[in-house]
Amino acid sequence: MIQALSGRLPFYYGWIVLAAVAAASISRQGPAVSTLSIFMDPMSHEFGWTRTEISGAVSLGGLLGALAAPLLGPFLDRNGARAMLSFAVLATGIPLLCISWVTSLPMFYLLYSFARMNFTGPYDLGIYGAIINWFKRQRALAISVTTLALMSGLVAMPLIAHFSMEQYGWRGAWLFVGATVMIVGFLPVWLFIVRRPEDLGLTLDGGAAVAPGTDDNAQTAVASADADEPVFTRAQAFRTSAFWMLAAYTFLIYPIQSGVSLHQAPALLEKGLDPTIAATAVSTFSLVSAIAGFCYGFWPRRIPLGYALALVGLILAAAPASMYLTQSVAMAYVSAALFGLGIGGLLTMLPIAWADYFGRRSFGAIRGVALAIQVIAQATGPLIGGVLRDWSGDYKLSLLTFAGLGCAGTLAALFAKPPKPC
Repeated sequence: MIQALSGRLPFYYGWIVLAAVAAASISRQGPAVSTLSIFMDPMSHEFGWTRTEISGAVSLGGLLGALAAPLLGPFLDRNGARAMLSFAVLATGIPLLCISWVTSLPMFYLLYSFARMNFTGPYDLGIYGAIINWFKRQRALAISVTTLALMSGLVAMPLIAHFSMEQYGWRGAWLFVGATVMIVGFLPVWLFIVRRPEDLGLTLDGGAAVAPGTDDNAQTAVASADADEPVFTRAQAFRTSAFWMLAAYTFLIYPIQSGVSLHQAPALLEKGLDPTIAATAVSTFSLVSAIAGFCYGFWPRRIPLGYALALVGLILAAAPASMYLTQSVAMAYVSAALFGLGIGGLLTMLPIAWADYFGRRSFGAIRGVALAIQVIAQATGPLIGGVLRDWSGDYKLSLLTFAGLGCAGTLAALFAKPPKPC
């Protein structure tokens, strides 16, 4: 059916794949740390849990995702994104629905950590694996559209959580978040995603290729499409300095992304701001991220990607420093917007760098290892924020630590140059 549909379309079928990926990207944000941040105060007050205890669920889920990602990467290369993303949506939405019945910290850890594992593992690999396999010349545009969808979900999910919480309490809010994940994400992925264009007789970015259905023909088409882009195996990528510089950048920058996202709303409440201001500030950073991520997709290709990553690092150093100085509603929105500007760039430019540097042939295997590093870094961010806050009594030291990590990540980006072909 899909093959017949792709042949009748007046446009490239990859755009339908991208639309399905965008829906999955929106649904991904159910267990996002920004969504969880809306639940931190009411759940802490009801159960007496500390911020460190709640943050630990994020970290545990990230570590589980880190363990799974290197194993899932080769599976993605062999089987494509459809199965992985379908599993990710179901295995995220169902646990989030069940959190509404939580009565203990271990129960919360079991459910949220499993959902978070899918957020950091299958979702990420499936989303970017689908795009890399369908787009090359328009890869930056496709990833920027995905970033726009990701951040649109991050605008929507905290607001869904906040306003449903006002009407139905935090338990009802988890039901709304879980239902949104299931409704938005599953059917588009299941019905429309195809592993790669060669399976439909198409080529990267559009155009007729070979008759589909023959493995030899498909492999020939894939080899032809890959002829003018880097082709690295995972072992070959490990032997390049580019891999380790991008890995170092990832390890330094992603604690800022997860740590500030989770603790942003509580930090604003700590400064005496209204809960609605805190929730809308979280959504402001998400809205700016969506716009910025889309705009980064038009980064001039003649300017090295390392410079774009360095710019993102500088912005993500400035954002927590600005939050440290926040004393008013206006400053809260300014610092949130600055954070969004950096996150939008990070989510768009880093996947482009991985794909452009190492190609699509073994993208899943390479990205799986890189993702393990990423989710370990994401796991440390909430703990840094929570532990330093509980130890010092406020969020000042946490925010300064995140600013320092951003400066260090900027230096790593400047050394991340494209590898020479093997």
